[in-house]
Amino acid sequence: MSEQKKTTIVLFSGDYDKAMAAYIIANGAAAYDHEVTIFHTFWGLNALRKDQQVDVNKGFLEKMFGKMMPRGADKMGLSKMNYGGMGKKMIKDVIKKHNVTELPQLIELAQEQEVKLVACTMTMDLLGLQKEELLEEIDYAGVAAYLGDAEDGNVNLFI
Repeated sequence: MSEQKKTTIVLFSGDYDKAMAAYIIANGAAAYDHEVTIFHTFWGLNALRKDQQVDVNKGFLEKMFGKMMPRGADKMGLSKMNYGGMGKKMIKDVIKKHNVTELPQLIELAQEQEVKLVACTMTMDLLGLQKEELLEEIDYAGVAAYLGDAEDGNVNLFI
């Protein structure tokens, strides 16, 4: 009897291409029967933000963070050659041309495959993000929970 394989990914980056890589790896690992966790921290939390604005009570600084950060996975910029959004438009055209799944759909697929999506609660507090602003059916935890998952991991990645 084989032991359950585990893959953990820390998604620190808020870049579209890096988040896309994390979700491609996560979905691939899940397809190979790995138990997969993606721990979203700092700018990686933007991948879990809802596209629409959610009315929540926030202080001035938290409101400013909310306005400066992209709202949702599809609004994230590229890590290189973004050129004010033109690079992202070009890469999305290439993605479509090659029938590659875009990031919002990769996130949905990950949820369908029961990839554990975790929002870092400490970072949520720092950036003023509230649960109502994030996607449904995700987990909330701190670094200790991530370390618990990663400790038994066969593959541990930081993106």
